[in-house]
Amino acid sequence: MAPTAGSQPIGRTSRYSAIAPAERLPSWIRSPIGNASELERVQGVVKQQRLHTICEEGRCPNRAECYAAGTATFLLGGSICTRSCAFCQVDKGQAPEPSDGAEAERVAGAVAALGLSYVVLTAVARDDLPDHGASLFTAAMAAIRRRTPGVAIEVLTPDFWGGHRDQTEALAAQRQRLAAVLAAEPVCFNHNLETVERLQGEVRRGATYRHSLGLLAAARQLAPPIPTKSGLMLGLGETRDEVIAAMRDLRAVACQRLTLGQYLRPSLAHIPVARYWTPQEFDELGAIARELGFAEVRSGPLVRSSYHAGD
Repeated sequence: MAPTAGSQPIGRTSRYSAIAPAERLPSWIRSPIGNASELERVQGVVKQQRLHTICEEGRCPNRAECYAAGTATFLLGGSICTRSCAFCQVDKGQAPEPSDGAEAERVAGAVAALGLSYVVLTAVARDDLPDHGASLFTAAMAAIRRRTPGVAIEVLTPDFWGGHRDQTEALAAQRQRLAAVLAAEPVCFNHNLETVERLQGEVRRGATYRHSLGLLAAARQLAPPIPTKSGLMLGLGETRDEVIAAMRDLRAVACQRLTLGQYLRPSLAHIPVARYWTPQEFDELGAIARELGFAEVRSGPLVRSSYHAGD
């Protein structure tokens, strides 16, 4: 991936000293082929509407399968993220394009044209905007419902943190932004923890474990009828006990849905894979998650945040 204007190139080794690479793909990592014509159709509509999807920007291995099932994940706020997470394929920079006022209507047009029944809205982190991008979600939800009222909408948001030096003010601002999104009544609120607590600083720059748990806890308090969801990537150097501890922390804030998937390195400029967890290990962790009380669990090497979200 070529760096864009304002992007922050990531060194291959200097920042990843704690994680030893495991580059060879195991035999069980095989993306489903999917329906080529459906993939092409969705890509054509997205390109025509000048939109972004995390399916494409993040090179999701399941995108053809999801498109065929009538589900897509739209990426709001442009294609440049103000955070510099070490695992993410999305371009990074401190000077993203100005917020596009017509984006919501174009998303609604794409949803209608594709005949989608379930839509996931996510966004790049926009720490440069006064509301950190909360209005991107509310505008898109309103536009979609005006055009196709029956579509179910899930949101996968950043942490909405920042903009205040005082912690009390920052927390109040985060809660206000979250409340605005929840007031639009998505069918599910998703925010990914991404990795275990010990690896947050190296993997997930600009976000913290506690801020994310706090956001999920606040979502349950502000809108109890709306289920909350989170996800973890495995293969970054975490231990089994650490994964279970993270799941326990999510249950402690009443998170109800969980996805567990294998991290796959997008390029040599990204954090390396420490190891590949086996399908059996994913099955075992999924069983533990259910024992801990998660109502819905998706656990497998190719599972992603929006995998079978419409189910």
